[in-house]
Amino acid sequence: MTQSPITRWEYLTAPVLVHNTKAILDNFGSDGWELIQVVPGMNPENLVAYFKRPVQG
Repeated sequence: MTQSPITRWEYLTAPVLVHNTKAILDNFGSDGWELIQVVPGMNPENLVAYFKRPVQG
């Protein structure tokens, strides 16, 4: 039986402004980041986004 290679992940936490959410998330997505979760930030105008992507190499 052959074992599958283990996927290693790197993670990123980034602030996201509510009025520009799509552009910000699209930018991270184009860099290979997958959105995991968005949670409220310190004030109502900000969100915090959590991303992951496979480590290359």
